[in-house]
Amino acid sequence: MTPTLIAGVDEAGRGPLVGSVFAAAVILPPDYELPGLTDSKKLSEKKRDLLALQIKEQALAWAVASADVNEIAELNILHATMLAMTRAIHGLVTPPQKVLIDGNRIPKNLNIEAEAIVKGDSKVLAISAASVLAKTARDAEMYALAERYPQYGFERHKGYGTAAHLAALAEFGILKEHRLGFAPVKALAAQGRLFADD
Repeated sequence: MTPTLIAGVDEAGRGPLVGSVFAAAVILPPDYELPGLTDSKKLSEKKRDLLALQIKEQALAWAVASADVNEIAELNILHATMLAMTRAIHGLVTPPQKVLIDGNRIPKNLNIEAEAIVKGDSKVLAISAASVLAKTARDAEMYALAERYPQYGFERHKGYGTAAHLAALAEFGILKEHRLGFAPVKALAAQGRLFADD
């Protein structure tokens, strides 16, 4: 009997004040094992990068997708996250028969059997793998932004609302990559601290 092809799905980047939200979908081989693989938040950046390479080499299929800052503004962060997940699932070269999604929500209109699993990134290996790919893709975007705008320190805080990030926002202004609907950015925008120069 052919094993059911199950994809694990997770996201990265819902909380930060800047950039896209990312999602990944991963189908692992049956009985797959990868020592050290767990929820990406519990791993060092170096370990995540190493595991991401192994996952991409060894998975039956994988895909990473995102929803950009304009889509976040238009849809809100929850619906933009669901859009990124849907894109990742549909981006798999091998269509899964079922998807297991981290969290408590399932994107609408998937047309695939789906189950939401709270804390799935530490319970289901395929979701752990997806969390690693989503997180490393999100971090790559932050490093690219850090090169363009070194004064904001994106390589350190990854876009989260740290004191350093808020201080940079106050000093240098809001970039077009910032999420205008998020409270600290919205407050500065109301003061007229709109887009800094490229």
